[in-house]
Amino acid sequence: MLWIVVGYLSGSWLAALSVCRLAGVGDPRQHGSLNPGFSNVLRLYGPRLAAATLLLDALKAMPAVLGAKLMGCPVWLQGVVGLAVLLGHSFPLWHGFRGGKAVASAFGVLLVLVPQVALLSAAIWVLLAWRLKTAALASLVSALVAPLACGWLAPEYVMVVGGFSLLVLARHGLNIRRLRRGEEPPFRGS
Repeated sequence: MLWIVVGYLSGSWLAALSVCRLAGVGDPRQHGSLNPGFSNVLRLYGPRLAAATLLLDALKAMPAVLGAKLMGCPVWLQGVVGLAVLLGHSFPLWHGFRGGKAVASAFGVLLVLVPQVALLSAAIWVLLAWRLKTAALASLVSALVAPLACGWLAPEYVMVVGGFSLLVLARHGLNIRRLRRGEEPPFRGS
């Protein structure tokens, strides 16, 4: 139970808010897509602040999950701890349950639980984001690929990673509607 609480609490720290505050720029929840995450920070403030947001959101996800894994918790419980991190990021109590979409945090959780799946998903995300110039579609495809890759690389984690993917997909509902209408904003303001 302790690792679940630690997971939620660590997940609920939104790196984008701290990064933007330290850089002296506006709150990303007030501009652009209104999302406190990597892609909105990238569109608003550029690659340096976006990279810091991505790194910190991934890193914050790791301690609780690593603790559960090192203690020998069963896979399902490691998954619950990872889900707590993602729920903390998506629905942080301190910010009126208005958080991010959990993509970077999911990457951090996957790096601990199934690093090969995390790296494969990240490679797919980078390739798609570079080619298509949209973070949302890259995130959606990566989320769909992760459980499939687990079936091949780490079958014992398929259900856990599938749960993470469902949360990420659900958090992208607005993006899916904008993609259908051709209105999803690109990475760069062009």
